[in-house]
This record gives sequence, C-alpha cells and structure tokens, in this order.
Amino acid sequence: MGRIIAIANQKGGVGKTTTAVNLAACLAAADRKVALVDLDPQGNATQGLGTDKNAADHTLYDVMVNDSPVLEAVRPTEVENLSILPSNRDLVGAEVELMGLDRREFFLKECITPLHDLFDYVFIDCPPSLSLLTVNGLVAAEGVIIPLQCEYYALEGLSELLQTVIRIRDNLNPGLSVLGVLLTMYQHTNLSRQVVDDVREHLGNKVFQTIIPRNVTLSEAPSFGKPVIYYDLKSAGAQAYLALAREVISRG
Repeated sequence: MGRIIAIANQKGGVGKTTTAVNLAACLAAADRKVALVDLDPQGNATQGLGTDKNAADHTLYDVMVNDSPVLEAVRPTEVENLSILPSNRDLVGAEVELMGLDRREFFLKECITPLHDLFDYVFIDCPPSLSLLTVNGLVAAEGVIIPLQCEYYALEGLSELLQTVIRIRDNLNPGLSVLGVLLTMYQHTNLSRQVVDDVREHLGNKVFQTIIPRNVTLSEAPSFGKPVIYYDLKSAGAQAYLALAREVISRG
C-alpha cells in the first residue's frame, strides 16, 4: 500500500506547491508510482504539471461534492509515473457545501482511498490556510511535510501548524505524524543560517537534512508546466529536490 503525505503550511509563499510538484516528480523519476492531489483551489500544482486546470472533465471538486469516481478524475501527466488529481476555483465551493455535513473532515480521505493500492506515494498539496480543506488533507494523510521558509517569522507560524497537527492526531486521525520539516528559500545570509540553527535546535531529526535554496530556476519552471528536473536538471533547485526524494524514500 502506498503512503499518503500532505504538504501543508498555513502561510503562503513558503514553497509548498513547489515542493509538492518537484518532490512528486523526483520520486516518479526514481520509478515510484506517484499521484499528486491538488487540494488548493488556486490549482497551481495542476498547472505546474502542464495540465490546464479549466479544461479537465473531472476535478477534485467533482470527486468531493458530486460523487464522481476518483479514478475518472485522476489523469496522467507528461512525467512518466506521475498522475494528477486536478483542481481549480470550483473547489472553493466545496468548503461551503461540506461545512454543514456530518463527518465533513473525512470527505477527502474517503474519496481518495482507491489511490492507496495504485500508487507508491500520494501527495496532497494543501491550501495556504488552516481551512476545512486543509483539515481534510491532514485527516486523509499518514504523514505531513511542512515547508518552512528561512525567514524571521517562520518559527511562529510553525508552532501554530504543529498544534493543529496534534489536535487532528488526537481527535480525528491518530495515525498522523510529521514526516519532516523542510527548510526552503535558503540564502547565504546570517538570517537564513540563524533560522536553520533555531529550527534544528527545536526539532532535531524532524528536520530534513536537505535544504532547498532560493533559486531562480525553481521560479521559472512552473511557467513552462514542468518540474524543475525536466527544466534544468543541473540547477541547484533540481539537485536539492532529488536529494529530498532520497531522504523521503529513506524515511519509509
């Protein structure tokens, strides 16, 4: 059975979708079968894999709200071994429509259960908020990767998210654990080094050894609808995500 891993941070602009797309692609390149569930209504992960978010016949909204079979919505990408469950702005409506329903936190978990046996890894790209959609992502997952930007207020937001993970584990998903905290957008400055030191001091081996640098290639690749390893394999960003993929595999 495959592993279901949420990638979450309530703060925007920390490299969450960049991590979802590029980690998924690197694992697919390592001959793992991977699915990426785009749980963000902005649909950036969908576009980052070269899929037109407004042209899909079935999206995650249809799966969660209209009972469309998940296997009809999952579609292959141009990356071998990598599939996408696409999303677009329709997903905003899902949050409103689910709000008054029983077991509303479990809809995504129940919808994507069939993917468990078909893929080695299922990644869930959560929206940049602690919304009902993000709660659904964390309830569906066995582990969570938390991208953390190497900036001044990083630890403050991390504490809030870790408390949310604990509450969900205690009340809704006892199998949920933090797979790792990923330091992103690293620059060779005193501030970045201080953030790295502080996070490692507080969280120890929960922090991935791999650090993702601030890298222009990582910013350019989505505009071409490609993961960075297919845009510029030799770039620092591509090499960092390949290293992260090896770490994820080693953590089981």
